[in-house]
Amino acid sequence: MMEQETELFIERLRKGDRAACQRLVGDYGPAVFQMVRRIVMQQEDAEEVWQDVFVKALRGIGGYDSRKAKLSTWLCRIAYHESVNFVRRRQPDIVYMDEHDLGLNSLDDTPEENAGNSHTVEALEEALEMLPPHELAAITMFYYDNMSLADIAYVTGSNPSTVGSQLCRIRKKLYRMIKSKHA
Repeated sequence: MMEQETELFIERLRKGDRAACQRLVGDYGPAVFQMVRRIVMQQEDAEEVWQDVFVKALRGIGGYDSRKAKLSTWLCRIAYHESVNFVRRRQPDIVYMDEHDLGLNSLDDTPEENAGNSHTVEALEEALEMLPPHELAAITMFYYDNMSLADIAYVTGSNPSTVGSQLCRIRKKLYRMIKSKHA
C-alpha cells in the first residue's frame, strides 16, 4: 500500500469499518500466523494466539503510529509479545539449554569445518527447538522474515545494537549446541 492509502486504511480501521478489519486479517494474517507458529509450537494454540493478536491490534489501532513502524512491523510486535507471553504462561516448567548448561564456553572449530556434516541441518532444527521463545523469535525474524535489526528492535522493544549482539550470542549458542550433539 502507498503511504496515503495506508493512512486511509488505518483511519477506516480506527472507525471500526468491517471491510477494513477483514482486509487487515486477509492481508497480514498469513505473515502474523507464521511468526506466531514459530514461537507457539502447537497448531491449536498458535491459532488462539493469532486470533488474540488481531483482537489486540484492532482494539489498539488508535495507538498505532506510522512514523514509528510499518503496519506489518507493528503487527509483528504484537504477535511477538502475545506469543512469548502465551508460551511463558502455558509452559513455565520448560527448561531451556544454554552454553553454561552444556558446559561449552569456547568455539573450537569454525562452521566451515562442519559444513560437510550431513546431520548439521537436523541438529540445527533440534537446537532451535531448545531455544527460549524470545531467542527463537529473534533468529526467525532475522533469517526467515528478513527483518532488519531496527524492525526486530521495534518488535521486541529493544534497540538495534542490542539485537545485533543478541543474534551474535544466539548464533554462537546454536553452534555450540550443534557441536556438542556431534561430539
